[in-house]
Amino acid sequence: MSSKNKNAVRAGAISAGTLLMLLMSSPAFALTRDDGDDPGPGLSMINTLGLYVAAPIVLFLVIAGLTMVAARHSDNPHTVDTHHPRTR
Repeated sequence: MSSKNKNAVRAGAISAGTLLMLLMSSPAFALTRDDGDDPGPGLSMINTLGLYVAAPIVLFLVIAGLTMVAARHSDNPHTVDTHHPRTR
């Protein structure tokens, strides 16, 4: 089997595998309720933005601030005053 044929077979196998995975994960029975399925009320736009945009930003800022404070008060000389002023 030549190298072109091997590449074509490999590409076909990957494409077929990807297509099968997509078909298996499609929401075919999404309209049918499952036992114990009790969805709550939907989120408003403000709640959604707060939960998925504002909360991660605030969490990132809190973690970054705590890290900076901990590094400033560390005994490690490599974490204190890492800014060196320019000399002219």
